[in-house]
Amino acid sequence: MAYDEILGDRIRARLDTTVGVIEKRMFGGLAFLIGGNLAVAASGRGGLMVRVPREETEILLTEPGAEPFEMRGKELAGWLRVDADAIDDEKSLARWVDIGAAYAGSLPPK
Repeated sequence: MAYDEILGDRIRARLDTTVGVIEKRMFGGLAFLIGGNLAVAASGRGGLMVRVPREETEILLTEPGAEPFEMRGKELAGWLRVDADAIDDEKSLARWVDIGAAYAGSLPPK
C-alpha cells in the first residue's frame, strides 16, 4: 500500500518552519527526518509512524488511535503507530507531529 499523499502534505505543512527537515521515502511511506533522525512518517500501512521518548511509550499508548509499532513481529519501544482516524483533524495531527519532531530534534544529529 502506498502512503497517503494528503497526509504527507499535511505533515509537510506542519513542519514547514522546522529547521533541518528532510523528506525521505522509507518503509513504504514518506518519512520526515530532523538532523538525520526520523521524527514522523506517513506510513505505507496508513496513519502515522511516530518516534517518541522510550520512557513515554507506555503513557502515549493510552492515547486514542495509538498502538505499538512492530517490526518483524517485535514491538519497538520509542516508536508508535497512530491510526488515520485519530489524526483526521489538524489539532490531533499537530500534536503527534510535534511530539515526534521535538524528540527527533533533541537527539544528536547524524
